[in-house]
Amino acid sequence: MGISVCRAVVSDPDVELVAAYDPVRAGTRLSRLGGPSEGDLEIADTLDAFLDLKVEVAIDFTQAEAARKNLPWLGDNGIHAVVGTTGLGDADYELVRNHFTSSNCVIAANFAISAVLMMRFAEMAAPYFDSGEIIELHHDNKVDAPSGTAMATVNRMAEASDDWAADPTEVEVLKGARGGEGPGGIRVHSVRMRGMIAHQEVILGALGQSLTIRQDSYDRTSFMPGVLLAAKAVGDRPGLTIGLDSLLDL
Repeated sequence: MGISVCRAVVSDPDVELVAAYDPVRAGTRLSRLGGPSEGDLEIADTLDAFLDLKVEVAIDFTQAEAARKNLPWLGDNGIHAVVGTTGLGDADYELVRNHFTSSNCVIAANFAISAVLMMRFAEMAAPYFDSGEIIELHHDNKVDAPSGTAMATVNRMAEASDDWAADPTEVEVLKGARGGEGPGGIRVHSVRMRGMIAHQEVILGALGQSLTIRQDSYDRTSFMPGVLLAAKAVGDRPGLTIGLDSLLDL
């Protein structure tokens, strides 16, 4: 994701790539990792490089543990942040609010515009159905389950309706066959499989009918328009913004 973000930033004439940070790959040129050759940046070993190079917006696609260290530093140093790291919760959001007082932060579970619309459509449809389940499918290197997108979706569906039918299952032949129970009793199923990137189905059912909403990201480039949108808009969004909905006027 980091390399994809770097490529996207370089290809957009409205923004400029000035720094890259990764303590594991510090000292390596981006081009050697398949990144853009323009400027051929050397990856920094400390966030202090962001201050030296006057970074205005930092884009964080790491892991929750790393983001919990990166984000307070960015906020305390007045640098805006766009965050696609999953696994963050309410306590993390409060942490961000406390540190981003002189700069702003946008956190989204998914930056694909199609995924943002999928979540919104599921939220809109929820009050009209009695039952709903989510199946999320990701590549086999994803370490968390369910995905941040699935959790964001199930939370929004549960907030939109509190009238979900109870699970009728009495015997679970294989433990976990019914997936995990999310808010409102909505079941969430996670698939990890080679050849996939990021995909999700929301299946809603009512008497004599069903509705399936599916979103597919076939390549990491699908996330880049949303990332660039957030990077350009974050300066005008005081404090913490969760999700891209408000940036898309949804």
